[in-house]
Amino acid sequence: MPTIAPDSLPPGTPAPDFSLPDVVSGRTVTRAEFAGRPLLVIFLCAHCPYVVHVRGALRELAAEFPGVAFVGISSNDVVQYPADSPENLRAFAQESGLTFPFLYDETQDVARAYTAACTPDFFLFDAEHRLAYRGRLDDSTPGNGKPLTGADLRAALEAVTASRPVPAGEHPSLGCSIKWK
Repeated sequence: MPTIAPDSLPPGTPAPDFSLPDVVSGRTVTRAEFAGRPLLVIFLCAHCPYVVHVRGALRELAAEFPGVAFVGISSNDVVQYPADSPENLRAFAQESGLTFPFLYDETQDVARAYTAACTPDFFLFDAEHRLAYRGRLDDSTPGNGKPLTGADLRAALEAVTASRPVPAGEHPSLGCSIKWK
């Protein structure tokens, strides 16, 4: 059942650190690697219909905003949800054409530090890695018939890359709940 995340890190909060394996390359990726660049952290997984619904838009936004570091993180319990195993995450990233790092948070500590609640869940940080936006991609969901535009996240990305405040009126992310251990 879909979950709307009611809580969030307060605006201006520094991005929590992470050091996680990339399921595609096998290398460890850290937040510090993206110092001096805006950073979009997306909590996602392979089996959620909401993530499947937005994967094309994510690919397009990553191409449209090359100055922003995009990072996907999967934190789901793979014992209960084997579709989100690192091997299946790698296949999903490759089949979806998602070329940004796709990280696996086995302990779920990173998801907890970010207060992530669902997939997809978007956290956009400015170049100083202070939270500028936490919210949805747009108002399209699987089956609601609304076009997938990426309007809400795009507006936030445009503001952050122009060093402007993010427009008011954020809406919480909507998707499948993170599968906690």
